[in-house]
Amino acid sequence: MEIILYIPILFFSIVLHEFAHGLVAYRMGDDTAYLSGRLTLNPIAHVDIIGTLAVPLFCYIFSMPLFGWAKPVPVNPLRLPSPKRDMGKVAAAGPAVNLLLALALVIVMKILVLWSGQTPKAGVEQAFVFLQYGVMINVLLAVFNLIPIPPLDGGNIVTALLPPRASMRYQLFFGRYGMYIVLALILTGGVKYFLLPPTYFILNLFNKFLAL
Repeated sequence: MEIILYIPILFFSIVLHEFAHGLVAYRMGDDTAYLSGRLTLNPIAHVDIIGTLAVPLFCYIFSMPLFGWAKPVPVNPLRLPSPKRDMGKVAAAGPAVNLLLALALVIVMKILVLWSGQTPKAGVEQAFVFLQYGVMINVLLAVFNLIPIPPLDGGNIVTALLPPRASMRYQLFFGRYGMYIVLALILTGGVKYFLLPPTYFILNLFNKFLAL
């Protein structure tokens, strides 16, 4: 039954992630996402068969942390003032929003802890569990998308930071093999070596804040 509760959180977090990409691009002059109907919080517009449906189902069946991704928001780099640099900003927007959402949920958890005191009130514990999952899924989404392999956001950030020649070679290689590498990491479980250390580090910081 938990899956019924958790799926909406996952979908909302993924949609917000993609919306952030489109919004930052729009603010910098690229209205491609807006014109294609993707600058919206409507989850239907962002559903990706693999990332939004198949991967979360796979994770649930094999008792892995539930995560996924949405259909990438279209961005036209030529519409941006500084295409190479600004694409890095667009890419960073998604993970940044997930981390900010996780932080906001932790603050709500802290308020609940202070409000409930030593004797938790009815419904507080259930709300706390719900918020905990929201924090975890958003941290996982941020960390996963920051893996430096295009088409993930981390790969696009690296591309923006590399010198032009190295950036071009990086894009050419991962443009051809990147998605296969990402899927292989997921299917073999190798992705956990990228996900777990930074995820535990961030969650540990949040736990220290809650313990204050």
